[in-house]
Amino acid sequence: MKTRILTAAVLVPLLFIVALVLPKMVAAVIFSVLMAIAAYELLYRTGLVRHTRLVLYSCAMAFAVSMWSYADAIHAYLVLLILAFTFLLFAEMMLDHVKVRMEKLGLCFYAGLVVPFLLSSLVRILTMYIGRYVIMIPFVVAFLNDSGAYFVGLKFGKHKLAPVVSPNKTIEGALGGVATAMVGMLIYALIIDLIAPQLTVRYGIALLYGLAGAAVGIFGDLCFSVVKRQTGIKDYGNLFPGHGGVLDRCDSLMAVAPLMEAFLLLMPMVV
Repeated sequence: MKTRILTAAVLVPLLFIVALVLPKMVAAVIFSVLMAIAAYELLYRTGLVRHTRLVLYSCAMAFAVSMWSYADAIHAYLVLLILAFTFLLFAEMMLDHVKVRMEKLGLCFYAGLVVPFLLSSLVRILTMYIGRYVIMIPFVVAFLNDSGAYFVGLKFGKHKLAPVVSPNKTIEGALGGVATAMVGMLIYALIIDLIAPQLTVRYGIALLYGLAGAAVGIFGDLCFSVVKRQTGIKDYGNLFPGHGGVLDRCDSLMAVAPLMEAFLLLMPMVV
């Protein structure tokens, strides 16, 4: 617990610096490096894919997808990236079709393309015209949901939420996480209202962000928990002491970030 709190005390200020202070391109590069590490964790650390070149291609693709999000998300760039990635993966299967089977390629597509595309919503949110004001929304929802669920579940948890996948999670904890995320979004909306009076903040939408984001965040957390259960690992990595790897810390963000991106485009909280 002490290690977990100390790590969070260091990471939270760093997150604020990256998201709110550093030039957007530098922030995008940092996020992209984390995407590449996440691809490595999902493939190599789990033991699902131990083919060196396949893992390297997937990590490079994860980095490139995130940087594509920074480059105004130009459609043609993504098409070329996917084409090159596909050719490289199938070339490896042609070289050794006995060891490199289709299921491995599918895992590489998921780790190198799908996961980074979802997580790189953070980069696309940052590059919005009000990006500096709204970039923290996915983090507020995901992290407060996780923290609220943990502490409420620790004190009041009695009924298991998903006993087979994640036996420590409880229904009471999940409800506490949702409530914490909603309150956190109200406070965040108030902060934006105070520091940017030229903007219009919709508090009802902020509550919806917290509610929906927390719900999908719980599901995202469970998705990566079941992968750990199947592969027999405790954590995806040890990059963050007490928290595990990138995927351990960003599992719920994989669902929360793209949902928040869609919400910001379809029903913005700040106008």
